[in-house]
Amino acid sequence: MGSRNEGDHVGAGVTVIVPTFNERDNVAELVQRTAAALAGRNAEILFVDDSDDDTTAEVARVAADAPLPVRVIHRTDNIGGLGGAVVVGLGAADADVCIVMDGDLQHPPELLPALLDRYAAGDADVVAASRYIGGGDTSGLGTAVRFGVSRAATWLTRAMFPRRLARSTDPMTGFFLVDRRRLDLSSLQPRGFKILLEILARTDLRIAEVPMEFAERRHGTSKASLRQGATFIAHLARLRFGKMSLFAAIGVLGAIANLAIMWALTAAGVPYVWAAIIGAEVTIIGNFLLQERFVFADMRTDARSAGVRFAASFTFNNVEAALRIPVMALMVESWHISSVLATALSLVVAFFARFLFHSLVVYAPRRRRKEREAAGEPEPDTATLRVIRAIDAEAMKPGEL
Repeated sequence: MGSRNEGDHVGAGVTVIVPTFNERDNVAELVQRTAAALAGRNAEILFVDDSDDDTTAEVARVAADAPLPVRVIHRTDNIGGLGGAVVVGLGAADADVCIVMDGDLQHPPELLPALLDRYAAGDADVVAASRYIGGGDTSGLGTAVRFGVSRAATWLTRAMFPRRLARSTDPMTGFFLVDRRRLDLSSLQPRGFKILLEILARTDLRIAEVPMEFAERRHGTSKASLRQGATFIAHLARLRFGKMSLFAAIGVLGAIANLAIMWALTAAGVPYVWAAIIGAEVTIIGNFLLQERFVFADMRTDARSAGVRFAASFTFNNVEAALRIPVMALMVESWHISSVLATALSLVVAFFARFLFHSLVVYAPRRRRKEREAAGEPEPDTATLRVIRAIDAEAMKPGEL
């Protein structure tokens, strides 16, 4: 696909792609704010509309008096959902520099110049608006449940693609700039509404981020649903099921080995408690060695030293094993479910916890502060860091004398 030289496409025009589904009440304000943000630039707005109301007619009405070109493509066949609409827009855009944003005004059009300015630096093919770096905000998500679901989905996604998403704090964002020349549109197979994930997972594009304050929805209703969630999980599995499946296979092999070791030791007269401990520790070490060789081999070069990786993995697995049985007992006593079901649930949770920890922590690419500063990227602003700062602020308050 080739590389982009610094300065390419600066001032060469931009197409703002807005996929819509029943967003009629937002069209006029979105066009007005986008035009104001891009005043003096060669730009167009391209709506790709899947609505079953009169959103298309509203776009045509607003376009007649808009201060910049506004076009609309109405799809009668909603292939690929929102992601499919974005791919259609990328193919029909007049400019190679395209910015994708939602039509519900939760993505502030005033951020468009910041995306273009960051892209003009010449070291990125994708510039994403992130809710999770310094200066970003997630209040537009509304409820704590939506925030929790969003964060959990982000963690799971980054765990599935720890190398490709190493420099992305918000791969689930729908507000991003992309250089269309760096994409093979025919290779994209979007399902649902997380098109940036599709792009990053299938390519080796360089990504940069700018902070975004995620706004509250003005009109209409959220398109998020259990069905969309199921579509996302299925698509995530299609994009990268291999790493997780290998991790699971090694876990099953470890469980069988654990039982075999316990059987052999108890048959030799070793007390069953000691046999269980020895079996667990041997299994933890064996699993680590197999994961190093078959699951995370492509991540070892950029990760920390083998000794640090082993210490982190060994410690986490022992803590997890020590906690799982008491939690299982609590589930049986509090929820009054069978011990077999409680064991199954605890093992499922343990599997995902182990996979997330190994992907995001044990094999996390080393990222030094100097590298961040050299790239001009903001400091990360995670929920953990915010809690720590809040505690620090409380501790440093002057006492009452």
